[in-house]
Amino acid sequence: MNAPGAGRPDGRTNPRARALLFVLALLMTAAGCGLAAPGGSDAEPKVTILGPWTDTQERRFKDVLDGFGIPYTYQGTAATREVLLAEVQAGNPPDIAILPGVGELVEYADEGRLRSLEGLYEPEEYGNPWQPAAKDIAHRWVPLKADLKSIVWYRDGQAPAPRPAPLASWCVGMGDDGASGWPGSDWIEDLILQRAGPVLYARWATGDLEWTDARVADAWTIWAGMLAGDPGRAGDMLLADHRGPAGGHGLLFGGGCGLEHQGSFARAFYGDRSGRAAFEDSASLLPGGPYTLKAHEVSADFAALFGGGDAAREVIRRLASRDTQEDWGRKGGVFSPNAAVPPRKGAVDEEVSRRLADQRVPLCLDASDVMPAAVRDAFYEAVLLTMAHPAEPVRPRLEDIQKVQDTQLPETPRLTGVCGRPQ
Repeated sequence: MNAPGAGRPDGRTNPRARALLFVLALLMTAAGCGLAAPGGSDAEPKVTILGPWTDTQERRFKDVLDGFGIPYTYQGTAATREVLLAEVQAGNPPDIAILPGVGELVEYADEGRLRSLEGLYEPEEYGNPWQPAAKDIAHRWVPLKADLKSIVWYRDGQAPAPRPAPLASWCVGMGDDGASGWPGSDWIEDLILQRAGPVLYARWATGDLEWTDARVADAWTIWAGMLAGDPGRAGDMLLADHRGPAGGHGLLFGGGCGLEHQGSFARAFYGDRSGRAAFEDSASLLPGGPYTLKAHEVSADFAALFGGGDAAREVIRRLASRDTQEDWGRKGGVFSPNAAVPPRKGAVDEEVSRRLADQRVPLCLDASDVMPAAVRDAFYEAVLLTMAHPAEPVRPRLEDIQKVQDTQLPETPRLTGVCGRPQ
């Protein structure tokens, strides 16, 4: 859910090339090869880092890493979850993995694969909801980058009326280099959050509320109803790339639409037109509404330590520090979950920063990002099936996800504290 990947002029690979690159990456990993990077000679041991940032964001992230003077290799991919799983199964995980969520990290921690980060960051700088907890698991991850959700982007000067808009007005694309389905899951998550509030949302996200619960089913039905009103458009959205046409300026400036329900990272897709994008809270614009804003959904990229070397620990320590977080915000145009970092400058950036720090409105981590991997994947599959066949009943799809959730072992740790007011 970050910047586009590399491989074509627009930063993306075509499916065949992407598959080839993925296989080559696994072969390189199995052979013990690293990706060339600055910071030391080939003879020096290097900290291996796997992360979700590619293209422009990768270059900016490397600019930050280069300042540490610590030898490293960085592998950037939109398929971080899949690549990490393959590397773990091959017995050669990276020293540091950065994932868009903590669902998998809970499982890795429960298996004893993650090293403690205690003492590597200031806990008071990372408050709600950036440090969700799980029973008997602590200090195993730290968020490095934050994004605001529950917002809708529009072209400056074309603010939408404060009421739900028809499907034809919305920019939606489900295509991605990694696991697809999340652009649709964001709609359902936001509907549950704004209709039922953060307490019930947290229960659902952490497996304490069944998928067939009426409040979950109602939100899903409302979203499916919007899609069913224009099934041809829904089919086009299913095939479209969420970053917009190749070589373009994102869906908002090249997709024949005027509203985009997308996180703060979406501006990275707008290129030199990003300054012409504005946003507002999504609550009044969601189908079935308008609703009163109850909370903001947010997402984060979390770093975890698989290797125990001193150099890797030092990289984590520096990345999580106030100074580096502020520096990266300036260089990379990212938002920090570190409460000690001052707001970024610029009208839009200040509005995003204000919402991330506003104690009046709770923040809730992206629900699919905190779910176990199997449940999250079933969620995504059901989203894609709903877009392909929006007129079909939603309950069978929810029952299928619940079956997957029921297969989770009762002793599997569950996250708590996925919603909270900023400190």
